[in-house]
Amino acid sequence: MRIRTKIIAAVLPVFIGALLLAEIDGYISAANGISRITQRFFDFKISGLRTYIDAQWAAMAEEAYAEPADMQSAVKEALEIYARSIVFRDTELIFAVDPGGSVFVATAPLELLPEEVGPLMIALQENEERIRLGSIGGKERLFQGFYWSPGGWYILATEEPYQDLKPMILRGLAVIGGAVLLMTIILLLFARLLTKPLRAIGQTMLNIIAGGDLSSRAEVTYQDETGSLAHIFNLMMKTWEKTAGLMKQYAFVAKTSHKKELQIRQIFQKYAPKEQIDEVFGAPGTALAGDKREIAVLFADIRGFTAVAEKTAPQEAIDALNRYFSLLAETVNRRNGMIDKFIGEALRAFWGAPVKREDDPMQAVLAGLDLLDTIKKFNDRQRIKGKPEFNSGIGISYGSVIVGNIGSGQKMEYTVLGDTASLAAQLGGLTGVYKEALLISESLYTEIKNKEPKLPIRLLDTAAAAGKAEGVKVYAVKRAVSVPEAKAWGYYHEGMSLYYRRSFEEAVQQFRKALVILHEDRSAEMLIARSLAYEEHPPPPEWNGAGG
Repeated sequence: MRIRTKIIAAVLPVFIGALLLAEIDGYISAANGISRITQRFFDFKISGLRTYIDAQWAAMAEEAYAEPADMQSAVKEALEIYARSIVFRDTELIFAVDPGGSVFVATAPLELLPEEVGPLMIALQENEERIRLGSIGGKERLFQGFYWSPGGWYILATEEPYQDLKPMILRGLAVIGGAVLLMTIILLLFARLLTKPLRAIGQTMLNIIAGGDLSSRAEVTYQDETGSLAHIFNLMMKTWEKTAGLMKQYAFVAKTSHKKELQIRQIFQKYAPKEQIDEVFGAPGTALAGDKREIAVLFADIRGFTAVAEKTAPQEAIDALNRYFSLLAETVNRRNGMIDKFIGEALRAFWGAPVKREDDPMQAVLAGLDLLDTIKKFNDRQRIKGKPEFNSGIGISYGSVIVGNIGSGQKMEYTVLGDTASLAAQLGGLTGVYKEALLISESLYTEIKNKEPKLPIRLLDTAAAAGKAEGVKVYAVKRAVSVPEAKAWGYYHEGMSLYYRRSFEEAVQQFRKALVILHEDRSAEMLIARSLAYEEHPPPPEWNGAGG
């Protein structure tokens, strides 16, 4: 941001704020003043109407003018004439209604809407002579009225609310706009004058960069801080001029070192966060060497992508896949993960190499949850565009792997080898079996269960896995669960405990309780069916919970 922009950004909000405060204060004062005037207006109107109509009625009664009906008719005419005489603006309206809400006197054409009659009569029947706001003839109006008992009428004086404030607000905003424009011009001129020496220094530096003439000097324009800055700049250039020869001697060495650094950075910049790359450069001799590590491996796969691709134009499918992987890579990097590779429609990442952190297992799980949010947003955009959504499953495992820079002279990649990486891919595939978006291994669960005890984690099953004769325990993870879900998970946990103790009948009862709340829960359905089968044909003694 340029200095002149900073000056304007610092001063202009304060100036605008002061103007707005003044405008608001003026508005409030005007509103209060108008409120007092309005109250006096209504007091004058109501008092005048009450006095006039009472006097007319009393005079007629004393003179035995006529029958009461004729007297009321005469009073109506007199009331209308008097009401018109005290109406001074188009926004004013005086009218009278009978107990049924019918208008029989009005200073201007008026027809109460059916939905207005009820609320208006309720307000009048409360017999509170105070100003109120309501809908009258399709307009919001302030009104005050009184009940005239000889005729059984309600007589009202009304006025449209605060009409005089609108021009005042517009004029105030116009004044503020003009003042802001004037202040902006003044600040621009002031900032230009203030930054003139700095621009001169900058131009001198550009000339030196363009021509390589270290003998150039900046003009000292003012005898102030900017002048001191120009003087210090000239002293610095004098020193640089003296050391230019030495700098040229080291230029070749620096260029060679920089080239090597860029080559290494280019290997990792697409796969790891900047912080990890910086840490690698802190120990370049050992960071990329082969090693055996305990790491977390994440595998994210798009289920059924082949079917999606067959229904989509090739370039459109590639573009969607690239956008999808870019979003996933950004999410992994934010959690300090290392992108291992893209395998067709799958992504593999790991935590714990080349830089190891204490919270790597937890970061891997949180990255998995973040990826679900990222995938949901991606699918929301796909749905809006009328494009196919990606049905993704994520598996995360934790354990020992071999990690290092593997390949040939033509192509190298920093990757992991071992059962832990294979297990992550198998867990990703099992998400389709259990209808859960994120699954983790038992070893990873053991690492994180005490570090984040509030994170909802559910043991789903002991599943068969390649290379694992005893099977693997599979856990589902969510960011949060509702109160009913938490209750269902409690039933499920109890069911799993009974299931592993071979109490299949009792386990079925607990799983069914969970299923009532969770409805189409694939894990509960599978374990109910399996437990019922085990009641008929018990598993062998060496059974460890894995389904058969």
